[in-house]
Amino acid sequence: MKKRLTPEEFVKLARELPRDERVPYAFEKRVMAHVGQIPAPDLLSMWTRALWRAVAPCFGIMLIAAAVSFTQSNDSSTDIGTESDNAVMTLPDSAFDLNV
Repeated sequence: MKKRLTPEEFVKLARELPRDERVPYAFEKRVMAHVGQIPAPDLLSMWTRALWRAVAPCFGIMLIAAAVSFTQSNDSSTDIGTESDNAVMTLPDSAFDLNV
Protein backbone atom coordinates (compact mmCIF):
# COMPACT_ATOMS: atom_id res chain seq x y z
CA MET A 1 0.00 0.00 0.00
CA LYS A 2 1.25 3.46 -0.88
CA LYS A 3 2.06 5.93 1.81
CA ARG A 4 -0.17 9.01 1.82
CA LEU A 5 1.64 12.32 1.92
CA THR A 6 0.79 14.91 4.49
CA PRO A 7 0.14 18.42 3.18
CA GLU A 8 3.50 19.60 4.54
CA GLU A 9 5.36 16.80 2.73
CA PHE A 10 3.45 17.50 -0.47
CA VAL A 11 4.38 21.20 -0.36
CA LYS A 12 8.01 20.30 0.35
CA LEU A 13 8.12 17.97 -2.69
CA ALA A 14 6.45 20.57 -4.88
CA ARG A 15 9.01 23.20 -3.90
CA GLU A 16 11.87 20.87 -4.79
CA LEU A 17 10.70 20.52 -8.42
CA PRO A 18 12.78 22.61 -10.87
CA ARG A 19 11.02 25.65 -12.24
CA ASP A 20 10.38 25.94 -15.93
CA GLU A 21 10.64 29.60 -17.00
CA ARG A 22 9.91 28.96 -20.68
CA VAL A 23 6.87 30.55 -22.28
CA PRO A 24 4.98 28.72 -25.04
CA TYR A 25 5.56 29.92 -28.59
CA ALA A 26 3.43 32.98 -29.54
CA PHE A 27 1.75 32.98 -26.16
CA GLU A 28 1.40 36.76 -26.01
CA LYS A 29 -0.08 36.87 -29.52
CA ARG A 30 -2.75 34.34 -28.53
CA VAL A 31 -3.56 36.30 -25.38
CA MET A 32 -3.80 39.59 -27.27
CA ALA A 33 -6.04 37.97 -29.89
CA HIS A 34 -8.47 36.95 -27.14
CA VAL A 35 -8.31 40.40 -25.54
CA GLY A 36 -9.20 41.99 -28.87
CA GLN A 37 -12.28 39.77 -29.16
CA ILE A 38 -13.82 41.06 -25.92
CA PRO A 39 -16.59 43.50 -26.85
CA ALA A 40 -16.59 46.99 -25.37
CA PRO A 41 -19.19 47.46 -22.63
CA ASP A 42 -22.38 49.14 -23.76
CA LEU A 43 -22.95 51.84 -21.15
CA LEU A 44 -26.50 52.62 -22.28
CA SER A 45 -27.64 49.01 -21.88
CA MET A 46 -25.96 48.76 -18.48
CA TRP A 47 -27.71 51.96 -17.33
CA THR A 48 -31.06 50.74 -18.69
CA ARG A 49 -30.67 47.39 -16.94
CA ALA A 50 -29.89 49.12 -13.63
CA LEU A 51 -32.93 51.38 -13.93
CA TRP A 52 -35.24 48.47 -14.69
CA ARG A 53 -33.91 46.61 -11.66
CA ALA A 54 -34.74 49.65 -9.51
CA VAL A 55 -38.38 49.77 -10.67
CA ALA A 56 -39.70 47.09 -8.29
CA PRO A 57 -38.16 48.49 -5.07
CA CYS A 58 -39.27 52.02 -5.95
CA PHE A 59 -42.78 50.81 -6.67
CA GLY A 60 -42.87 48.99 -3.32
CA ILE A 61 -41.70 52.08 -1.46
CA MET A 62 -44.35 54.13 -3.25
CA LEU A 63 -47.08 51.67 -2.22
CA ILE A 64 -45.93 51.69 1.41
CA ALA A 65 -45.83 55.50 1.47
CA ALA A 66 -49.32 55.69 -0.05
CA ALA A 67 -50.69 53.19 2.46
CA VAL A 68 -49.17 55.10 5.37
CA SER A 69 -50.53 58.43 4.13
CA PHE A 70 -54.06 57.03 3.65
CA THR A 71 -54.15 55.33 7.05
CA GLN A 72 -53.26 58.48 8.97
CA SER A 73 -56.25 60.25 10.45
CA ASN A 74 -57.33 63.41 8.69
CA ASP A 75 -58.55 66.16 11.01
CA SER A 76 -60.90 68.14 8.76
CA SER A 77 -61.77 70.71 11.44
CA THR A 78 -58.60 72.68 10.74
CA ASP A 79 -57.25 73.45 7.34
CA ILE A 80 -53.48 73.50 6.84
CA GLY A 81 -53.72 76.65 4.72
CA THR A 82 -55.67 78.46 7.43
CA GLU A 83 -53.19 77.34 10.09
CA SER A 84 -50.22 78.63 8.09
CA ASP A 85 -51.97 81.94 7.37
CA ASN A 86 -52.69 82.41 11.06
CA ALA A 87 -49.12 81.56 11.99
CA VAL A 88 -47.69 84.06 9.51
CA MET A 89 -50.13 86.89 10.13
CA THR A 90 -50.26 86.69 13.91
CA LEU A 91 -47.69 88.89 15.60
CA PRO A 92 -46.02 87.65 18.72
CA ASP A 93 -47.32 89.44 21.82
CA SER A 94 -43.89 89.79 23.34
CA ALA A 95 -42.63 91.94 20.45
CA PHE A 96 -44.74 94.91 21.60
CA ASP A 97 -44.67 94.27 25.32
CA LEU A 98 -42.66 97.20 26.71
CA ASN A 99 -43.43 96.46 30.37
CA VAL A 100 -40.83 93.75 30.61
